[in-house]
Amino acid sequence: MPPIFPEPSNSFIKLKHVKLGYQYLANHFLTIILILVTLSFLLEAVWLGPDELLGLWRSLHLEPMYLLCTSLLVILVATVRFMSKTQTVFLIDYACYKPPVTYRVPFSMFIEHSRLILKDNPRSIEFQARMLERSGLGEETCLPHAIRCLPPKTNMEEARAEAELVIFSSMDSLFEKTGLKPKDINILIVNCSLFCPTPSLSAMVINKYKLRQDIKSFNLSGMGCSAGLISINLARDLLQVHANSNAVVVSTEIITPNFYQGSERAMLLPNCLFRMGGAAILLSNRRSNQSRAKYRLLHLVRTHNGAVDKAYRCVYEEQDMEGKAGINLSKDLMEIAGEALKSNITTIGPLVLPASEQLLFLVMLIRRKFFNPEWKPYIPDFKQAVEHFCIHAGGRAVIDQLQKNLRLSAEHVEASRMTLHKFGNTSSSSLWYEMSYIESKGQMRKGHRVWQIAFGSGFKCNSAIWKCNRSIEARADDGPWKDCINRYPVHFPEIVSIID
Repeated sequence: MPPIFPEPSNSFIKLKHVKLGYQYLANHFLTIILILVTLSFLLEAVWLGPDELLGLWRSLHLEPMYLLCTSLLVILVATVRFMSKTQTVFLIDYACYKPPVTYRVPFSMFIEHSRLILKDNPRSIEFQARMLERSGLGEETCLPHAIRCLPPKTNMEEARAEAELVIFSSMDSLFEKTGLKPKDINILIVNCSLFCPTPSLSAMVINKYKLRQDIKSFNLSGMGCSAGLISINLARDLLQVHANSNAVVVSTEIITPNFYQGSERAMLLPNCLFRMGGAAILLSNRRSNQSRAKYRLLHLVRTHNGAVDKAYRCVYEEQDMEGKAGINLSKDLMEIAGEALKSNITTIGPLVLPASEQLLFLVMLIRRKFFNPEWKPYIPDFKQAVEHFCIHAGGRAVIDQLQKNLRLSAEHVEASRMTLHKFGNTSSSSLWYEMSYIESKGQMRKGHRVWQIAFGSGFKCNSAIWKCNRSIEARADDGPWKDCINRYPVHFPEIVSIID
């Protein structure tokens, strides 16, 4: 009688061993060649003996002038190499804003407020309910005080109050964690996409903390959820030309003035997804900070896909299904995100991927180009180059699509899903809540690499690769996950029924 459970295929086991052997050979090809050449020279030296080696050296007739010129050339090349070397950018630490419990907005409260605000448009109320059911958000996401009022207060005064609360709380936490003094900040960058008051948010921070008069300050706006890494990119460039400097980047999105109270569905969606949040990040190029820095910036890539330069908006189709309205998300957004991601992968792949994956990608590219264009493009296995992934928590559909495209496991996207569940879409600061989740779980070790992937309007896809500088111990009493990290990860269904 044949066994119920078949034995593992020997051919599969052999194929796995062949793949591992190929990866090891390709990734260490130069090292293997160097070892073989060194061994051949040593064997030849042993075979010849000391007398013949000495005679061979004397036969070269090396003049002292030749040796001097060669030494000077080596010194010159080393000096030019050292002078052209870019400044290393260290991430000392960062702090994320954690809203108070009183700002929590459960689904029931959100829908009840929608019924009062949109009482003349019941279909828009049902639309928001359906979006919340599929959003991936939990019951603990927070909105500012002005939005929870009836009617919502979306004036400039309330928006400024939210900005002060989020930004100043993040800055205070950063000062406490790092011991940084306001006078030590040389560069300040604040990014907020939709709220652009005068005086600017960067001026607000300078006046609050009495920062130095010669500080280099920048205020970025209108760049969507990808603005966080755009700010990091600007800080990196500034640190290349200003030696011995500290840079603070503040990433946030102010919700109060942008809360939509109309009936257009594409504009009602942000009400369901976006929640309050912010982060303050301390970067430095000072060598003295290397030992206490958490991370070191390896690569930062910005791509703007002009071929699909469409607005960051979603198109929804409504259809009746057994008397209930069903909402179908258009594929336009995912197609745009996919194209932007491909452009970003093409740029960042050669920078981080091992030789084995780059060689496979090249071979498959040649096969598609010259033999069969209909073959699917080869997606490199980034898990061989990166241990942790921080995907912008813009929504469940975005995370699902990137998990599929990059062939990631549930563990790789856990930080993104849990951040979306706990805090919602906090725009440009969501990547730092995800980084904090990984740290709070005690999963970040020295030498680990983290890939931050941000999407935003334009349609932009920006990437940053960080290398962990020291092992980070898990702390349940620190950061935005304080008092709740032990409850995560949590399981939640794809559709949460919130209305009868």
